[in-house]
Amino acid sequence: MSDKIKKSIVIQGSILAMAGIISKIIGFIYRIPMANIMGNTGNGLYSVAFGIYNIALTMSSYSMPIAVSKLMSERLAGKRYKDADKVFKRALLFAMTTGLIACLVLFFGAGIIAGIYKREGLERPLRVLAPTVFVVAMLGTCRGYFQGHRNMVPTAISQVIEQIINAIVSVVAAGVFVRSCSDEALTGSYGAMGGTMGTLAGATAALLIFVMLFIARRGERKSELSGDDVVTEDNAIIFKCIILTVIPVIISQTIYQFGYTLDDFLYGNILALKNVDKTFATESQGVFNTQYNQMINLPVAIATAMASATLPSVVMSFTNKDYDRVKEKIDMVFKTNLLIAIPSCIGLAVLADPIMAVLFAGLREYHGMATMLLMTGSSAVVFYTLSTISTSVLQGCNHMRVPVIHSAISLVIHGLIVGGLLFFTDLGVYALVIGNVTFPLLVCILNIRSVKTLAGYKFDFVGMLIKPLLAAGLMGLAAGLVYYGGMHIVGNEARIYKLVCMIIAMIVAVIVYGASVIGFRVVSAAELGKMPIIKKFIK
Repeated sequence: MSDKIKKSIVIQGSILAMAGIISKIIGFIYRIPMANIMGNTGNGLYSVAFGIYNIALTMSSYSMPIAVSKLMSERLAGKRYKDADKVFKRALLFAMTTGLIACLVLFFGAGIIAGIYKREGLERPLRVLAPTVFVVAMLGTCRGYFQGHRNMVPTAISQVIEQIINAIVSVVAAGVFVRSCSDEALTGSYGAMGGTMGTLAGATAALLIFVMLFIARRGERKSELSGDDVVTEDNAIIFKCIILTVIPVIISQTIYQFGYTLDDFLYGNILALKNVDKTFATESQGVFNTQYNQMINLPVAIATAMASATLPSVVMSFTNKDYDRVKEKIDMVFKTNLLIAIPSCIGLAVLADPIMAVLFAGLREYHGMATMLLMTGSSAVVFYTLSTISTSVLQGCNHMRVPVIHSAISLVIHGLIVGGLLFFTDLGVYALVIGNVTFPLLVCILNIRSVKTLAGYKFDFVGMLIKPLLAAGLMGLAAGLVYYGGMHIVGNEARIYKLVCMIIAMIVAVIVYGASVIGFRVVSAAELGKMPIIKKFIK
């Protein structure tokens, strides 16, 4: 592989990673007003509906971008342009078929699913999400087409535009539906339905972008195909290749997604069995799935998006059998992510109270619960980061099945822990937090053992965990003293005072953490210059 192609892959990966970060930040921002508009019941229904939607999406079309990209790039590398084009057309037909089946099952089975999950009103947001599965199936195939041509820009642009449209429509539609609903008991259901409309609108807008791109590229595509008169593969071979490519990804992702919706199923049914009030069950689950998970997922998403800029070069080094470079790059991926994840974990725990008070004023009586969930469960940030990155590293080193097996083992243990705690104790929603921490912890322990065994990599616990933890500990101490000391001086629990004290505490935290990282020699200047995305700003 030429240096030019290698450089192109790294650049394209960086573009996609940056788009992923921007999309996640937009997603985080718009969910705050939407969560406050929908209320706790609406948040509970919205989050459960999305868990089910993600399962349908994963089983029907989630893997299409990867499959189409892989199969097309293999044929384009051999200048088999007509075969590559045939792959795209058959993949689009495959995605439309599976997407339509999932859409119909979700739409007409929404009432049955709502009964299974013990969630009244769940059918409304599910019926809005049903056509979204069909749209996203086609969208994923189109993204795979351009990624197969080693062009990540359309995917990156469409992701950002999709999220912007999603944000605007979700907030507006949720507000309109909540205000127009005359029955207070149905407000949460209609609010969740309005919130899901943004997902459909965003995906549709992104698909229209690709339609315009295909129209604009019509001449170039015609010229490309005219230079190749050979079609070597029939439909049966192509469909077989598509199925064999998507199945491993579907199995892997279904295990992850099933973990989320399994908690929803267990929580709703076991609490119903114990005669816990339905409204409380829905609202408390909404706090866990929305306020808690939203704060946990943001630093994980940013960290993993940054790592995705480096992982393509890990794959290249492994393919070239440059194992010393592989170990060096794995080292950098882990270190980069933990430098973000560990202080995020400490910061979320220390400033849990002002974060929930400032961002989610609509919590009201659930403020204390949300604060406690974030304080006790913030360590999930570190474990999810480690499990996600170690999974990507194993897959990048051609050990595709290993993380799938680890995830399946962890999911079974996770289900037993959460189900047992819900049934035999009165922990309630805190059982979900325990499960949310233990699941990624088990995955990352198993994965890191395999990375050590299969890739010959030795994890530096002192340099990557202990030193950043000491730096983050000092940061958390400083942030806590500034915030709680400031609130004691002010003597007023008003939201504006919490916001001001929190901002000052966060500024102090950044300064202290930066100084501590340098003081403990957590990262050298040379390493900083090699870190993905960060090195762009240094230059």
